[in-house]
Amino acid sequence: MLIESIAPTRVDLAGGTVDIWPLYLFHENACTVNFAIDQYAQCQIRTRRDRRIILRSIDGRKTVRFSNLEGLRSDRILPLLSRLVHTFSPQTGLEMTTSCMAPAGSGLGGSSALNIAICGALNVLTHARLSKMAIQALAKNVEAQVINIPTGEQDYFPPLFGGALCLHLKEQGIRVEKLPVDLKELESHLVLCFTGEPRYSAINNWEMFKRHINGDRSTIAKFENIVGSAVQMRAAVLGRDFTHLRRALAAEWKHRKHLAPRITTPFMERLTRIAKQAGAPAAKVCGAGGGGCMVFATTPRRKQAVQEALHRAGGRVIDFRIAPQGLRIRAEA
Repeated sequence: MLIESIAPTRVDLAGGTVDIWPLYLFHENACTVNFAIDQYAQCQIRTRRDRRIILRSIDGRKTVRFSNLEGLRSDRILPLLSRLVHTFSPQTGLEMTTSCMAPAGSGLGGSSALNIAICGALNVLTHARLSKMAIQALAKNVEAQVINIPTGEQDYFPPLFGGALCLHLKEQGIRVEKLPVDLKELESHLVLCFTGEPRYSAINNWEMFKRHINGDRSTIAKFENIVGSAVQMRAAVLGRDFTHLRRALAAEWKHRKHLAPRITTPFMERLTRIAKQAGAPAAKVCGAGGGGCMVFATTPRRKQAVQEALHRAGGRVIDFRIAPQGLRIRAEA
């Protein structure tokens, strides 16, 4: 049997970090606005006639082999892949190969998209019949086991649903709102650029999380401002108000930069200044910061000039499209 799955990565426009449980429970109207992009994570599974399990990461250039399921939980070479296979416990041997188009350390949620692609393929293989929300919960919990700190909620939803989303973070759970917008129009106002610098997502998120839980008033106030920016971003996207969108993006970045010392870098600040001169007055980091990708808000008329300016400055411009669909799976006997 052959199973192939793909899942898009994401760009977060506003409200990130608030999505880490239980932080959003302390902020009224907490939400996150993001959209899926065509930098896909991919998973391929071929079943074997024996019980051997072979896991291969093309990006990491690593392969692990097991004679059965028992050794998977203690694997430290490809721990996410191993734990997911162990959790689903397929009753057959298999060869799994994974890859992701998004650059390593890009802050585009590549590991979460890969997680969803793997879960989707294993869900079909094992006939588990998990719903999208059940897959999200499983993926989040297993990733937390692997990285040993709390994970956010938002990164798993664009890979599952695609399109532009607002995730409403409530006491009752997460409500997924698929924003009914012209995706081509939205992407025409945005530029995505990889800084090439490694990001510090785990360190940044954990430091912010601890300060919030410990009741640091300054941190809580900044989170409240980020929530306000996310609410404004949702309104701007729904209303096709791109002036308002640029203001919300700039406000989000202004508040986020002061949450932790490593969120921005000198090179990121330089790219922001250069992009502003070229016609992109607003920018923010993707993910937790400290490197990775940045998204810049501009106009369709100035988009090419902004891309060229960022390229000349040493950034790697990613020519993306918003992916209208989420997880896709193909299986053949």
